[in-house]
Amino acid sequence: MNVHDYVGDVGRFNNILWDMMNDLRTEAASASNKSADKEVNITDNQKLYGSAWCLPYHSKDNCSWCLIGNESTTLESLRFELAKIEAATNKFAKENRIGKGGFGEVYRGILSDGQEIAVKRLTGSSRQGAVEFKNEVQVIAKLQHRNLVRLLGFCLEGEEKILIYEYVPNMSLDYFLLDTKKRRLLSWSERQKIIIGIARGILYLHEDSCLKIIHRDLKPSNVLLDSNMNPKISDFGMARIVAADKIEESTGRIVGTYGYMSPEYAMYGHFSVKSDVFSFGVMVLEIIHGKRKGCSSEPEGIDDIRRHAWTKWTEQTPLELLDPNMEGPYAREEVIKCIHIGLLCVQEDPNDRPTMATVVFYLNSPSINLPSPHEPGYFKRDKIEDNKTTNKEFDYTSDSINGITLTKFFPR
Repeated sequence: MNVHDYVGDVGRFNNILWDMMNDLRTEAASASNKSADKEVNITDNQKLYGSAWCLPYHSKDNCSWCLIGNESTTLESLRFELAKIEAATNKFAKENRIGKGGFGEVYRGILSDGQEIAVKRLTGSSRQGAVEFKNEVQVIAKLQHRNLVRLLGFCLEGEEKILIYEYVPNMSLDYFLLDTKKRRLLSWSERQKIIIGIARGILYLHEDSCLKIIHRDLKPSNVLLDSNMNPKISDFGMARIVAADKIEESTGRIVGTYGYMSPEYAMYGHFSVKSDVFSFGVMVLEIIHGKRKGCSSEPEGIDDIRRHAWTKWTEQTPLELLDPNMEGPYAREEVIKCIHIGLLCVQEDPNDRPTMATVVFYLNSPSINLPSPHEPGYFKRDKIEDNKTTNKEFDYTSDSINGITLTKFFPR
């Protein structure tokens, strides 16, 4: 079908089109002839067809970049007028506010075509200039994956710095883990779907996007759930873009959320893709357990979920970790496998943790022998206190402050 012939839910159509084009880009870049074709069902009697071609002598990475399109054209197409955003949010009306944090406030809005949007209005205290803001919008806009919240555009008028995202109706995973009644709605199939979706989203950031990105703030409140309970990773305020061949980086300013930071990052400022793997492992254990356990702004008690899971594992009673309030059937072997994977991800030595590619392989393999996990990494309070006497800056929070601070531009 021609895209101009479609009549229906514009937001849904745009999401389907976006996913299809991203799949085409990935498939074409990987193909020997640098081309790909795809068709997807829009309705029972409507299909959308797409094709992508690139010059056959391009490398995979260059082809991927080429298919993304012209930089300036892409940026200009993302620009929203402030008046349009004010109309969508009823001038940032209080009843439309759906979130608030150190970065600013988030509002639900409805565009004139009926599409729902989430509007993140950054605080005026942001240290970023207009050029830096636009550059980083351009980077985030390149992240195209069904398990990442999609950036629709931005507004830069006067003192206003605004980001416009797709609206995700089911709030965050954190909401389901904290609210008893909502938590009962999560079946095992939904939990497994959420775990696999998060893993795929992180893998895309680490290996499959045109940039190598370390999120650095993976936690349930930064995982949104759409109407079909598909997870979408959000909040790239602390993400770092690193060189493709870089194994580890260090920072003098350590920011993040207790309970989800890897020990090497919390204590020494060292971060890598394995830091995200650690955070993912904590989330896996929490999703299975059915609640957040001991994640706060203080170091005491932050290791509870890891200690609890490790105890059940060593006692050979891993299923006792499973949420007793969970409804519906589940496969015993699948639950144990997910607990096993979670424990592999939270091992103390980063070298022992699997990559996200390996994690996705484990999750997609119906029968596989996994390596035995070592004891999880825990925080050492005395080491943290010792480090605070050095010239490192620490900003541990229970709910991290996110703006838009992607740094270091390194295409693959």
